[in-house]
Amino acid sequence: MHVTHLSLADFRSYARVEVPLDPGVTAFVGANGQGKTNLVEAVGYLATLGSHRVSSDAPLVRIGAERAVIRAAVTQGERSQLIELELNPGRANRARINRSSQVRPRDVLGIVRTVLFAPEDLALVKGDPGERRKFLDELITARSPRMAGVRSDYERVLKQRNTLLKSAAMARRHGGRSMDMSTIDVWDQHLAKAGAELLAQRLDLVATLQPLADKAYEQLAPGGGPVVLEYRNSAPGEAQSREDLYGQLLGALGEARKQEIERGVTLVGPHRDELLLRLGQLPAKGYASHGESWSYALALRLASYDLLRAEGNEPVLVLDDVFAELDARRRERLAELVAPGEQVLVTAAVDDDVPGVLAGARFDVAGGEVTRL
Repeated sequence: MHVTHLSLADFRSYARVEVPLDPGVTAFVGANGQGKTNLVEAVGYLATLGSHRVSSDAPLVRIGAERAVIRAAVTQGERSQLIELELNPGRANRARINRSSQVRPRDVLGIVRTVLFAPEDLALVKGDPGERRKFLDELITARSPRMAGVRSDYERVLKQRNTLLKSAAMARRHGGRSMDMSTIDVWDQHLAKAGAELLAQRLDLVATLQPLADKAYEQLAPGGGPVVLEYRNSAPGEAQSREDLYGQLLGALGEARKQEIERGVTLVGPHRDELLLRLGQLPAKGYASHGESWSYALALRLASYDLLRAEGNEPVLVLDDVFAELDARRRERLAELVAPGEQVLVTAAVDDDVPGVLAGARFDVAGGEVTRL
């Protein structure tokens, strides 16, 4: 699968830009602040409905504009599709496929799949648990786009349940009448149902990703491993099936209810789980060096790429200003590993940051213009 044309309107710094793309390697080269990352950010948005740089859509709309549009032509085998996303901060986003009538934005998920390498990836190792949960959930959705609906359902139920718990906690602290908590059982069931589905997918993903990540780390830093991925569930137990996980979550919610009412927040569920990363016998966070942390983060991305490629519909590889962050050895090893990809998009401040093995198309990005060299 590869993107053959990217069109942006009022997206980030671009009033309008048209970029034809080929299979193989394409490098966008330009000084910092010229908009090269904006191009690959748009491609990533098509794959995840989110940005790897910001948490909301508002910064993606050019200053002074009301909305932004991302449009891309995508080819997989003999099949081509045109997808369009209209970003409307504060209002519902819109989507179209092949210029048809409007569809839900999440209906475009799965048409474009990406694996993104970026400086922000260090947060996978050094950041808080939310970074690692996001990594798992985005990869789950790339494997199975229907999981976007499950994740949305879980977040909606969690928000409503937290609202009820917060109100109960405030009433208790201020000596008011006890709230009617009869509906909490219903919310528990809804949360456990969506949570069990999400949890089952995460557990399967971690088990599948483990050997791939260990292999990728060995390729990047021979003899430096092994790497170990361990999923820590906030609802203790050994359940694996969706049915058993549902019961496990439901039981844990019941046991935690008193404490949750006191604190006014849901303390059990996938939103509280953790993916532990170990390098050898030690946790990577806090013990791994800067270079080891980089290798670990890159290994997770390479493992993601290998997994998606093995399951069909090879993803677009995006390397956003990564090579400048790496030493020469890791730079060359990473370049050799990704060079055979069906489509590889690279951003760099100068030509010298792009390893020679990644020969291909070059675009100069400056002053809002994207020019093929």
